[in-house]
Amino acid sequence: MVTIIFESHGTTFDNEAGLSSGLYDVGLSPRGEREAKELGRRRSHERFDAIFCSDLRRSWKTAQVAFGETHSPIFNDARLQECDYGDLTRRPSSEVEAIKNQYVHSPFPNGESYEEVSARIKSFLEDLLNNFDDKKVLIIGHRATQYGLQHLIQGVSLDTVVTAPWSWQPGWEYQLKRV
Repeated sequence: MVTIIFESHGTTFDNEAGLSSGLYDVGLSPRGEREAKELGRRRSHERFDAIFCSDLRRSWKTAQVAFGETHSPIFNDARLQECDYGDLTRRPSSEVEAIKNQYVHSPFPNGESYEEVSARIKSFLEDLLNNFDDKKVLIIGHRATQYGLQHLIQGVSLDTVVTAPWSWQPGWEYQLKRV
């Protein structure tokens, strides 16, 4: 079993502008930098065998600011990226949120579906079980990363996960078990 703590990346310039970034590689805003420092303080009492983040700047920068001075290794993994919104990348978040349920099983125009994101996350989780069994890891990712974790580990349908109201919280904990 692997204990997974999931945290969202810090606030970005696109978040503040009300835009859905998708795979656009936007940086953390000053607020996001403060949130990353707070994340490091909030989790400073915990020991992680490894820290994983997506290779998008907002995720790895959150990891570096929060945990760069700890002894836990930090690994970037593209499988943890946000959903590729394709033609809807950097469109107003209200616009993307209103229609995202249409893209659970079918891809965003010139992008990917949440089902495809979930397949990426599944591959990552299989590797995690093979390499970090009986360990505790931290994942810093995106909303789509969390959707995949909730679907794959807790068994909640993807349609339910994607359409349910989402709000930030100070971390989610999952227990990944072999089946």
